[in-house]
Amino acid sequence: MNDRATARIPMSDPHKSQQETGTPGVWDDSRSHNWIVLQDALERMLGPIGDAAIKALAPRQGETFLDVGCGCGRTSLALARAAGPDGSVRGADLSPSMLAAGRAEASAERLGNVHFIEANAQTHDFGPARFDGLFSRFGVMFFDDPAAAFSNLAKTLKPGGRLAFACWRDRREVEWFEMPIRVASRHLPAPDLPGQGPGAFSLARPERIHFVLTAAGFSDIEATPLDLRTGGGDIDEVLSILKIGFVGEHIRQFPDRAEAAWEAIRRELADYATPDGVFIGTGTWIVTARRA
Repeated sequence: MNDRATARIPMSDPHKSQQETGTPGVWDDSRSHNWIVLQDALERMLGPIGDAAIKALAPRQGETFLDVGCGCGRTSLALARAAGPDGSVRGADLSPSMLAAGRAEASAERLGNVHFIEANAQTHDFGPARFDGLFSRFGVMFFDDPAAAFSNLAKTLKPGGRLAFACWRDRREVEWFEMPIRVASRHLPAPDLPGQGPGAFSLARPERIHFVLTAAGFSDIEATPLDLRTGGGDIDEVLSILKIGFVGEHIRQFPDRAEAAWEAIRRELADYATPDGVFIGTGTWIVTARRA
């Protein structure tokens, strides 16, 4: 993974020249079951990245936050703890069952300052100038029209309000995706590298991030690379995570060769095993900005 300085890129629109090969941007509740079942495993993978994005947001006691694409709510709960009893957090997601999981955890922890709503953050009216900060951990890459979506979200920030989110860098810089795809490609065709359409890698290029956020009314935009090795579960846990994401979606297109691909990935994962579990490299952007 590259260790690059914080990216400040002039505004340009690379979207026009990119083929749109991202995964669909619509999340329906039928996909949520596995995410709920694997919640702890996914937190081992994604939690450290979310922690870095929360640190970049720098939440303070008494502040109000919106968590976009909050899923099962673990990041919303972390923000609620940081905001304290005088602050508040609203977690927004499209999945009713994942939101229910978040409500159950908030209730168990007796966090009364976090509330979850089913909402499409691209168009939902959250109220004008309401929040001190916007946050997302991998929840903003699936917008059909990202500039319009971020513009809608900017309106709900107080003047000078803060934005922080985590998104994937180029797939080739994310070992969690690239390694299993490389290994599976010994048995089936490799996928095209995603373009700028809705999908996990739609904000992989910092110039794209800068263009979208500037068009949406944000300033002081920074995309800082973060490279971590995450995981900690066993090989079966890693395979379970891979099967519900980008890698699994690709392999499922070739049912006659899927078993061979997964067995090859299993063998490769042995090289990533440590006494503390399996750890694989991630390559992300931690993006920060302010409402202009």
